[in-house]
Amino acid sequence: MNQIPNIEQFELQEIKSNPININQLEALRKHTDSYESLFNKRAQLYKLRGLKDQQLQEEDFKNLILEHYTFLSRPVILIGELAFIGNSKKTVEEMLLAI
Repeated sequence: MNQIPNIEQFELQEIKSNPININQLEALRKHTDSYESLFNKRAQLYKLRGLKDQQLQEEDFKNLILEHYTFLSRPVILIGELAFIGNSKKTVEEMLLAI
């Protein structure tokens, strides 16, 4: 987040205290190829619940993201029709080019 110039131009949502709702999640999904692409497989709950050993479907990913904020990969940045999900070096570089 520190790498984003003019961060004040973005609408920020602190999802721990203000969780993502179904409408927001469905809007984000329209910018991606799946709910799975929005899902954080590094979340501790993912491992604790043994979810990594299950065959999760799209509806499962959607419901889990709505259930607990840690299941949403962060940050999610929308610039026009482009969605940048997560903070990998490649994602951050692509996002900075789009700004």
